Amino acid sequence: MTPAADPLPSPGTVFLMRHGIAEPRGGATPEPLRALTPRGLRRTRAVAERLMQLNLTLDLLLSSPLQRARQTAELVVQAGLVDGLLIDEALAPGGDPWPLVEACGPRRLMLVGHEPDLGDLASRLLGAPVGAIRLKKAGLAVISLGPSPCLRSLWAPAGLLAAASATAPV
Repeated sequence: MTPAADPLPSPGTVFLMRHGIAEPRGGATPEPLRALTPRGLRRTRAVAERLMQLNLTLDLLLSSPLQRARQTAELVVQAGLVDGLLIDEALAPGGDPWPLVEACGPRRLMLVGHEPDLGDLASRLLGAPVGAIRLKKAGLAVISLGPSPCLRSLWAPAGLLAAASATAPV
């Protein structure tokens, strides 16, 4: 008698989150050091807290090394969605995050980075034309992986936060 084969692992889920509203380009601050603005901090924190209210939990959080993305990822950690974060150069502007998704396995992975890279990754995962998906600042795309990847959600911050206020107790 041969042992029963292990069932195939369930497909993973990737959460693609663009960094929040940041200082404008072209100022005195070098590109890698541009930080979230006070409005960007507030809005991104509210998005992360809303995701926690929706009982979202993550197995792994990877962030671009740029300041604004790291700050966004830190807010996700502070909201309690995951215990910590790792920095990965593949999420820097112009990087290739595809190998990160390939290694996801049956996990719930969040990648925090930049446009157009994250939108292009989402499009590529879904077999859509490059540029078909774009993320707003502090926006989120949720994609189930597997043989036939599926876009589960595409949230702009305003929509996610409006949904929160619509379901809030009166």
